[in-house]
Amino acid sequence: MDRQPHLVGELIELRPAAPGDFDALFAVASDPLIWELHPAHDRWRETVFRKFFDEGLASGGMLVAIDRGTGAVIGSSRYDFERAEPGEVEIGWTFLARSHWGGRYNAEMKALMLDHAFASVERVIFLVGDTNIRSRRAVEKIGGYLTPREHRAEMAGEPVVHVIYAIDRPL
Repeated sequence: MDRQPHLVGELIELRPAAPGDFDALFAVASDPLIWELHPAHDRWRETVFRKFFDEGLASGGMLVAIDRGTGAVIGSSRYDFERAEPGEVEIGWTFLARSHWGGRYNAEMKALMLDHAFASVERVIFLVGDTNIRSRRAVEKIGGYLTPREHRAEMAGEPVVHVIYAIDRPL
């Protein structure tokens, strides 16, 4: 599966991330309210975001989201296989500028990414902090269902439980 495609929708364009995207992405990510409910609630800090950004580039699956109407960078998402089982890919590490919250942009971003993924895999998974109600609702809104799987990690210096949602390839 090509984890760095160029995907274009009506509202959003997704393209592979590059080292030069740091400033534009950090300008979006530096809003503490984006991370308020996220387990990595300190990701708005430059040193923390730098690590997140560098890991995203190293993963080979990081995409930059661009508002097609304005040409502005509005966020990012990523494909990854590290925590996925055979026949799956994970979509995650997604954030959007608060100006683009509310459904249409996230829904189109995920639809583009899901369509691309389902050409190669049977299932897409999403890891969401168990207390991150905003993100859990967003995944449910696009058709994600809660699985019995969990993932435990440490984020912002604290143990965190991620619940795992899935969307299966349509028949």
